[in-house]
Amino acid sequence: MDCLNFRGCVAECEKTGCAGGTCFPHCKFPSDGVANDGPWYMQEPLYLKWKQWDCQSDCRYNCMIDREKEREAVGHGPVKYHGKWPFTRVFGIQEPASVAFSALNLAMHFHGWLSFFILLYYNLPLRQDKKAYYEYASLWHIYGLLAMNSWLWSAVFHSRDVDLTEKLDYSSAVALLGYSLIVSILRSFNVRVEAARVMVAAPFLAFVTTHILYLNFYTFDYGWNMKVCVAIGVAQLLIWAIWVGITCHPSRWKLWVVVIGGGLAMLLEIYDFPPYQGFFDAHAIWHATTIPLTCLWWSFIRDDAKFRTSILLKKAK
Repeated sequence: MDCLNFRGCVAECEKTGCAGGTCFPHCKFPSDGVANDGPWYMQEPLYLKWKQWDCQSDCRYNCMIDREKEREAVGHGPVKYHGKWPFTRVFGIQEPASVAFSALNLAMHFHGWLSFFILLYYNLPLRQDKKAYYEYASLWHIYGLLAMNSWLWSAVFHSRDVDLTEKLDYSSAVALLGYSLIVSILRSFNVRVEAARVMVAAPFLAFVTTHILYLNFYTFDYGWNMKVCVAIGVAQLLIWAIWVGITCHPSRWKLWVVVIGGGLAMLLEIYDFPPYQGFFDAHAIWHATTIPLTCLWWSFIRDDAKFRTSILLKKAK
């Protein structure tokens, strides 16, 4: 019944331009941007196109809010609409908490990568060819760029959920997870020969690329994508956990915190619950928990660079 009421409300709103006493002037514009009751040159305002505040999205949002108020009045909890929990918009942003936490994660990765770069090329000794002694420097540079790209599209997607932003967010996340698994294998098993790295990375790169193409050009299977992401996440956590359990790395406690914290945070992706006060759902809280873990993670990477450089310098003497 709630579903029928919601759909009926949206259909009526798209015809009349009003929902629950709120009217939207831009409902005079269909999806092609041409006014229904005006000449061809009366286009939909640019700021509405850029923000994607079209008639359908505003009608869906306000009908959703009205239905949720009705459900709350009779003691019923929130339900999902088009596969998403009812969030409260802030300045047109669909999921403000997730956007804020994604932006903070992006900032933490940028700070972590930049401090790692400065450490390598300005604070630690360099080889005669001006390259870093640390053998995994290039791997972490790529990781930093993929991480920043992933959190950028996460922020964009949670700001406005459309087909393009959804695909960019999910594809970027899968690419980061797949590459993180490769790095965990290469670092844990101390793979330093370039040919061996290529042999290890090739099958994982092939699988991740195929999975991304499958999601984007065949079918966007949310259930299958969740299984793939969880499997990759668990695999790399196990690899790091085993390695940190047998290594004598001086900063292994940082890695322990990241592994345990990351494992607990992953449960938030599996255990879904509606947003508190319309803002903080399980996904948003997961984004929040990764912020301090990111700081500690990059701290471990910097320590690893110092540790490996000191070992290589001793061997060179």
